[in-house]
Amino acid sequence: MKNPAIQAESGEDIQPQTTPPVAEDADQPPLSVAGKRPGTVRYDTVITAGGDPNLIADLDAAGVEYRFERPASPAGALLLSWILPLGLLAVFWYFMLRARGAMSGGGGMGGIFGIGRSKAVEVKAEEVNVTFKDVGGADEAIAELQEIIQFLKYPEQFASLGGRIPKGVLLVGPPGTGKTLLAKATAGEAGVSFFETSGSEFVEMFVGVGAARVRDLFEQARKAAPAIVFIDEIDAIGQSRAGTVRIGGNDEREQTLNQLLGEIDGFKTNRERPVIIMAATNRPEILDPALLRAGRFDRQIQVGNPDLAGRQQILRIHSKNIKLAADFDLERAARMTPGFSGADLANIMNEAALLAARRRADAVTIADFEHAIERVVAGLEQRTRMLNDEVKTAVAYHEAGHALVAALTPHSDPVSKISIVPRSRGALGYTLQMPEEDRYLLRKVELEDRLATMLGGRAAEKVVFGEISTGASDDIMRATELARRMVTEFGMSDALGSVRYAGQQMQYLGNTVEDNSNLSPGTREVIDEEIKRIITEQYERAQGLLTEHRPALELLMRELVRCETVDESAVRAALAGEERECASDEPLPAPKEAQV
Repeated sequence: MKNPAIQAESGEDIQPQTTPPVAEDADQPPLSVAGKRPGTVRYDTVITAGGDPNLIADLDAAGVEYRFERPASPAGALLLSWILPLGLLAVFWYFMLRARGAMSGGGGMGGIFGIGRSKAVEVKAEEVNVTFKDVGGADEAIAELQEIIQFLKYPEQFASLGGRIPKGVLLVGPPGTGKTLLAKATAGEAGVSFFETSGSEFVEMFVGVGAARVRDLFEQARKAAPAIVFIDEIDAIGQSRAGTVRIGGNDEREQTLNQLLGEIDGFKTNRERPVIIMAATNRPEILDPALLRAGRFDRQIQVGNPDLAGRQQILRIHSKNIKLAADFDLERAARMTPGFSGADLANIMNEAALLAARRRADAVTIADFEHAIERVVAGLEQRTRMLNDEVKTAVAYHEAGHALVAALTPHSDPVSKISIVPRSRGALGYTLQMPEEDRYLLRKVELEDRLATMLGGRAAEKVVFGEISTGASDDIMRATELARRMVTEFGMSDALGSVRYAGQQMQYLGNTVEDNSNLSPGTREVIDEEIKRIITEQYERAQGLLTEHRPALELLMRELVRCETVDESAVRAALAGEERECASDEPLPAPKEAQV
C-alpha cells in the first residue's frame, strides 16, 4: 500500500542528507531523505535513482505542488509474474485430464469443450410425428419393421419365452428410397425416443473422439430406453478391415468400429427396456463382416425403388399440400416415372408446382408434371440459345433417328417425347422413352434393341449427310458401357461364354470397380473385340432401318424443325407417311411477370 502523500512547504523543512548522484543504471536502489532539525518528526520518502538533482528546487521555484510516493514492492511484481503463467498451466492441465478421462470412458463433459459428446439429435417419443402413413412404396419393408415395433412395445411377451430381441436392423438400398424416413416412422409407431446421427459425425482428427461419442450416444439411449438409435451412412465407420494391415500407429475409424461392436454386444442391455440400433447404407458390400454377423445386425431390410403402385402412393403423399387439377391422373403420372426413387418423385412434384406458379395457374396439371420430368432429366430449356438452320436440321435428323429406330425395333421402350430445344445440361435435343411397365429382367434381344436405339442418332447422320459429328458422344459412351457389361458381366458373348470378367460392382450405386489384373492380355483383347463387334452390328442395323424408312425420317425431321417438340403421335404419323402441322397445345404458356 502506498504511503500518504507528503506535501512540501519549503526547502528548509526537508533537505537531502546527500546530493543524489546521477545514476546511469535504472536498477540502483532509491535514496533516503530525512529532515535535519533536532527534535523534529522524521519523514522518509524515496526518489528514483538517476533523477534530476535540481528537480525539487525547480519545482519549489515554480510553485508547483508535488508529492513523493513509495513504489510498489518488487517482490509483489515478481509474484504476479509467476502466478499468471502457473494458473494458466493449471487450467490447461485440468482440461487435459478431463479430456483423457472422457476418452477412456470417464464421460463427464465429454472431454475438453464437449468434444467427446455425441452429436446425435434426440427426438422424444411424444415429438416423433412420423408414422408409416407418411411412407409410400415400401410395403415389404414396413411389414418387416412391424415386428420390430412389437419388440419395442411388448418386450416381455418375447422375453417370457426366452426369445432374444434383435439388436440391430440394417436398411440397405439406393439413395433416396426413404431409409431414414422408415427409421423415424418406426420410432413414431412404437412411441419411443429416437436418436439420429450420421456415421461421419464419429470421425474426427483427434484420437479417441469417435469411440467416446459412441459411448456417450449409447449411454444417452439407455437412459431414454426403450429407444431407437439410427446411424445414417454407417459405411463411414463400418468399412471392412480386411486387407488393411497396420503395424503400430492408430486407426481412429477402427477404434470407433470396435467400440460400436462392443456397445451392440454390451452387457448393459435390458430386456425390459430395449435399445435397438438401426442403420442405413447404400454400400453394404463394403461393410465389415463382424458388423453384419448374427447377434448384431440381425435383420437386413431391402428398400428399393418403388414399383408402379408404390410410385402412385408416394405421389399422393407429396401432393397432399399441392392443388392438383381435377383431371390430374396420379396413375398416369406414376407410369411416366419408372425407376424413379421417392426423393426423385418428391422433387418432380415440387417442380411441377413451381412451374404452375410461374404460369400464375390455379392448379397443377399433368402437363406441368411432364415438363417437370423433362426439367429434372434433361435440364432447363434454353430457348435464348439460338441454333442456325444447319445445326437445327442436323439435330432434328439425329433425334428423329433415335425415335424411328426405337419405334422400328420390337423390344424398345415406347417414345414419349422428342425435342430439339437446347437444354442446360449441354444437350441440343433429346428423345424421351417411357417403359410401359417395371422391368426386372432384360433379355439379350432387348439390350440389343436398346443399343440400336442409342446409335440411331449417329446412324441418321451417316445416312443423310454421309459423315458424322460430335453430337453422338454421349450416346457412344452409354452404348460402350452397356456393351461392356453385356460381355463382362452378363456373359452374352459367344466367344467368351458365361464367365464374369468385370470387377466388383457397387450393388446400389451402379459403379463397377474395374480389376483386370487377373486377366491375360489375350482375354482383354478378346473382350475389346467383342465389345466392338456388338456395337458395330447394332450400328449397321440402325443404318439399315433408317435407310429403309428414309421418307419417314424426312417427315419427322421436318415436323421437328417446325414444332421443336413433338410426342409419340408424330412418330406414328411419319411412319404412316402423314405430314402434320404443329399442335397448338404442345408447349406450356410462357411464364407471366411476377406481381410485386
